[in-house]
Amino acid sequence: MRILEGGRKRKEVGLTLFRHIVLLALTLVMVLPILWAFSTALKPQKEIYSYPPTIVPSRIEWQNFRKAWESAPFGRYAFNSVFVTTTIVVCQLVNAAFAAYAFSWLSFRGRDTLFLFFLFAMMIPTQVLIVPTFFIFKTFGWIDTYWALIIPFVSNAFGIFLIRQAFLSVPRDLVDAAKIDGCGHLGIIRHIMVPSSRASFISFSLLTFTWRWNDYFWPLIMTNSTKMRTLPVGIVFLRTSEGSIEWNVVMAGAVLVMLPVILLFVFLQKYFVEGVMSSGIKG
Repeated sequence: MRILEGGRKRKEVGLTLFRHIVLLALTLVMVLPILWAFSTALKPQKEIYSYPPTIVPSRIEWQNFRKAWESAPFGRYAFNSVFVTTTIVVCQLVNAAFAAYAFSWLSFRGRDTLFLFFLFAMMIPTQVLIVPTFFIFKTFGWIDTYWALIIPFVSNAFGIFLIRQAFLSVPRDLVDAAKIDGCGHLGIIRHIMVPSSRASFISFSLLTFTWRWNDYFWPLIMTNSTKMRTLPVGIVFLRTSEGSIEWNVVMAGAVLVMLPVILLFVFLQKYFVEGVMSSGIKG
């Protein structure tokens, strides 16, 4: 009996060790490019092509970040990214809250059918719609304006689905009590639904911020002037601004772009995990 228990324990320890090794390998695969970018951003130019390559710079070159900021109108790019991303996040949160409440707590004809159309919208890649959207915006005169960068993303089907799942987990007793106290639909959303689903709202905000902050394809197509470019597009011009590529400066620019997303995830990861887990409580 003891032999069987000992064999079972060794098997469990072996499986646990194997899982940790796999997770560690996957973590290294995902983290190593980020570490390499940070390392290159701090290296002197002569160390970029040194062999064997080094992870830790022999001398930290903080001026790489200053050169990246000054090599292109980075201030303008940063303003555009902050303004566009913040506006989209706010609009998507508001739209998701109202639409999710309608699909979860209001009864009207065709509600489930309409919700299916929202689910279908999640399956359509943005790239499929780029050509018709471009011609529509060109007709409106919106090319190279904030309208072209913001309007297509003021609503998000995934966000409506995620927040709806969180709203479905709110106890009906709370909603009934709010109605008895005289709350209308807006009051229920503000005082009951949003506070009870805070984790889902934070996780969706983080996802939306990441998607829009890192978006390269859409701003590249919809803008053609320096004053409207965002940070991901602006990094390209660090490579061609002086004819030669200074990879330490390019990596410094990339680090400046990555840093807000990394910091947000570090401080909000608890809410992100909680929001994703709570969104699947009810279907």
